[in-house]
Amino acid sequence: MEAENELDGIEEVDAVPVLADEARALQRTDAAAGIVVVKQAAAVAATSFAAGVVTVAAVRGARAVRARRRSRRKGGQLAPVLATRSFLIDVHLLGSRD
Repeated sequence: MEAENELDGIEEVDAVPVLADEARALQRTDAAAGIVVVKQAAAVAATSFAAGVVTVAAVRGARAVRARRRSRRKGGQLAPVLATRSFLIDVHLLGSRD
């Protein structure tokens, strides 16, 4: 049977029960893992906050640029534009019925 496993490249591993002395060592690593999780959560929260601040700043900057462009355009107008409408016009040239 071992020859078949060696040919297939599959390794058999027996499960080993955890003894009481080893359980204490595992508890220590769980406490350390809890600290790592807290640090990761804090890092994610800080990164998310920073990304939000950058997004708000970018949106405000873009709005300010648009406002400046609009104010420059309005400076050359004779009267303020209250509303604009666009229409699609389709013109047909008809020939005579002869």
